[in-house]
Amino acid sequence: MTDPKPRPTQVRAAALAFIMFAAGTALSACGTTKPAADDTPPSATAVPQATQESSAAEVAEGQRIFRFETFGDEQLWTDKLHLNEVVEKNVDPTTALKVGLKVDADVLPAGILEKVDLKSPATTVALLKMNAVVGLQATVDASNHIARVGVTCALCHSTVDNSVTAGIGRRKDGWPNRDLNVGAIIALSPVLAADKKAVYDSWGPGKYDPRYNQDGKNTPLVLPPAYGLAQIKNETYTAEGPISYWNAYVAVTQMGGQGNFSDPRLGIDVKHSPDMVTSKLPALRAYQHSLPAPPPPAGSFDTAVAERGRVLFDRTCASCHVGRSGTDNNGGTLHPPADTGVDGAYAARTANKAYRTTPLRALWQHAPYFHDGSAASLADVVAHYNRVRKLGLTADQQRDLVEYLKSL
Repeated sequence: MTDPKPRPTQVRAAALAFIMFAAGTALSACGTTKPAADDTPPSATAVPQATQESSAAEVAEGQRIFRFETFGDEQLWTDKLHLNEVVEKNVDPTTALKVGLKVDADVLPAGILEKVDLKSPATTVALLKMNAVVGLQATVDASNHIARVGVTCALCHSTVDNSVTAGIGRRKDGWPNRDLNVGAIIALSPVLAADKKAVYDSWGPGKYDPRYNQDGKNTPLVLPPAYGLAQIKNETYTAEGPISYWNAYVAVTQMGGQGNFSDPRLGIDVKHSPDMVTSKLPALRAYQHSLPAPPPPAGSFDTAVAERGRVLFDRTCASCHVGRSGTDNNGGTLHPPADTGVDGAYAARTANKAYRTTPLRALWQHAPYFHDGSAASLADVVAHYNRVRKLGLTADQQRDLVEYLKSL
């Protein structure tokens, strides 16, 4: 894997992609539980969680991997999908921002945006040459042609603070890019059949199906955050394995990285030589573990009302959203879809056939909620569980509970 830093004639930057599902979002269920499945992820793939504080050097290396490492996935996005050609010829900065791509303002020369043509694809190439497009890495030759393009974890699991303008600002790693229309970007490939393009176009902003290319079924999920993971044992909505298990799954089977991943439960066994993924998983995990959940903005919730909501939460929700982690899955519990009242189609496609109680962190930040985004607001979440779990909360109590959730 080459150095991501810009070079005179070869700079890595960015094009479009499948995602790094490192975490779970959305509220998950409280109520009846069942034990986790007896099968466990293969030990060779599910690297054990860190047992001690990671070194600063390891975290820094993890940040580099998270932001700039493609794991060799250019073989998919360039050699097979030819997205380098599409970006160079057809994707101007205005179009890129419309589909949710983000620009890192820290690498832009002062005043550059006032001097360039934001309707020209050549400007996109220049931004890639500066390594300014979050989550995209490209090799740009001396003639300003995109020779190679690939994607990184940051494409879907970073955004920017919009400090310059919408879509342009300082990086916010770990925040899900809910503006990103991954499917529309993939559908730009000239080699895809019309029926596949229709599936990708159906996902919409902030959603992605991490199994469509494995089983041909289509139940897209909302992109989850990759922050607040340090106390979480198993990742993803269905808890197939710890964070490095899922990082490896996505890097190899979704991003197109050149590495090894095997899970007999899913009938997947992919091997590459050299393996460009496995050795990078510990540092990547260390960086993800270092990302705290962002606190709620000052004044964004009523403290007194939230305290009343906390009492209700302890009474009605804390049996599943337990302890510091906020999930009973750390103890091995999973929930059948019927217990949660949410759609079970995605769970049926997974190894565990059930959902994890999602840890509650920074709920103010990442609407919509539930794995499929079917709850547009926290009020919708509370109303759902009040109905499904027969909690008997009054309208005032539901508002109190929402205010508490906004404080998490």
